[in-house]
Amino acid sequence: MMNRGNLRDIARRAMRDKGLLPDFSATALAEAEAASPASAEVGPAVRDLRGLVWASIDNDDSRDLDQLTVAEPLAGHAVKILVAIADVDATVQKGSAIDDHARANTTSVYTAAEIFPMLPERLSTDLTSLGEGQERLAIVMEMTVGADGAVGSSDVYRGRVLNRAKLAYNGVAAWLDGKAPAPSRLAAVPGLDEQLRLQDRVAQVMKGLRHQHGALTLDSGEARAVWDGDVVTDLRADAKNRAQELIEGFMVAANGITARYLAAKGFPSLRRVLKSPERWDRIVALAATFGESLPKEPSAPALQEFLTRRREADPVRFQDVSLSVIKLLGSGEYVAERPGGRVEGHFGLAVRDYTHSTAPNRRFPDLVTQRLLKAAIAGRPVPYADDDLDALALHCTVQEDNAAKVERQVRKSAAALLLAPRVGEQFDGIVTGASDKGTWVRVLRPPVEGKVVRGFEGLDVGDSVRVKLIRTDVERGFIDFER
Repeated sequence: MMNRGNLRDIARRAMRDKGLLPDFSATALAEAEAASPASAEVGPAVRDLRGLVWASIDNDDSRDLDQLTVAEPLAGHAVKILVAIADVDATVQKGSAIDDHARANTTSVYTAAEIFPMLPERLSTDLTSLGEGQERLAIVMEMTVGADGAVGSSDVYRGRVLNRAKLAYNGVAAWLDGKAPAPSRLAAVPGLDEQLRLQDRVAQVMKGLRHQHGALTLDSGEARAVWDGDVVTDLRADAKNRAQELIEGFMVAANGITARYLAAKGFPSLRRVLKSPERWDRIVALAATFGESLPKEPSAPALQEFLTRRREADPVRFQDVSLSVIKLLGSGEYVAERPGGRVEGHFGLAVRDYTHSTAPNRRFPDLVTQRLLKAAIAGRPVPYADDDLDALALHCTVQEDNAAKVERQVRKSAAALLLAPRVGEQFDGIVTGASDKGTWVRVLRPPVEGKVVRGFEGLDVGDSVRVKLIRTDVERGFIDFER
């Protein structure tokens, strides 16, 4: 009987097949073992912010904590938001063996069987993590948010911070929604409850403004494996909650501030871009199946209005519509922007200035951006040549796609393992992909995706379909259906 160990072997083979390194070199591990917590004297170059009521909110089991947040009310219903990002560069030297591994993979890879961290765990879950009760160096993005949710003045600087409470999304969201008491760590820190309610209020107003501008509310319904020991027992999709929206909103704003700060300093940047969708005509056709009309030219605000109406009309099936739109929007990419340049923005977020800067423990573009920021703050030369940034942008895009393929392959192997006893059963689903390479369908319960190998003629993305499971192959992650 196949179990977690078999999936771990599959994950490791998939990593190697996609040009990703499943293990750190002996030199990188030795560097990690010899590393010590980064230190710097507080003063004009590094502000002492340890007295603020910082807290982290992340997944229940996360130990690689990249960011902390805190808020301060201002006059006229404005609020100052501070976002602290772990100063990973202070420990990971550019050109070191650890840096070489991070540059090779460009991202942590989260599979159903095993996590392949971008940095050795001694760093990402300890020395470079903003752990509770630990004084750490950070890059701080400061912003003033008006009563309407608009970001006004902003700044970026270095600071020393102290995490007062490690909190989890589910517990904070249940408390914010009035469905549960405050988590014990939240309740134990004086003033933290008022802090988080203020942050939540600001984040919700910012979310409303982003959606007015056309930021899309999408939910892929991506499922994770549920294990009982080494046996997979279910696949479960986690719905986004209010605490996740709080952090997401502040990170989107921080990434925009980062991009604009670098531009103002005459520095290049690695922009995160999602171009206007090439298959907009199919999105228009998808909306028409629900009696909706979208403009002929791509419009993020019009698409968001359609998505909002679909969520209200049929919340149970919204994930299916959302997943179809995600597939038709295409993938994001990294692009190096020169001073004075103007690359395309991010269609899904309805912003032009956007980079990745808030997760340097698990994404290499964020570490590159951090090095650019620190050089800009200190008035030092740009640490990467133009050709190097161009090559990094392409490499990070390719490796991020490879990492996603590994995660998807192992997720499919886990799904095939779960569905193996159910060959011959019928399922309702929605078409998520249709091309010369094949036609793909996502069934509703359990939420898994497979290939339609018979009866796929005439199907396109967004079509509802009833299929029968005819074969599974755990080793290759194949789930085959017929119409």
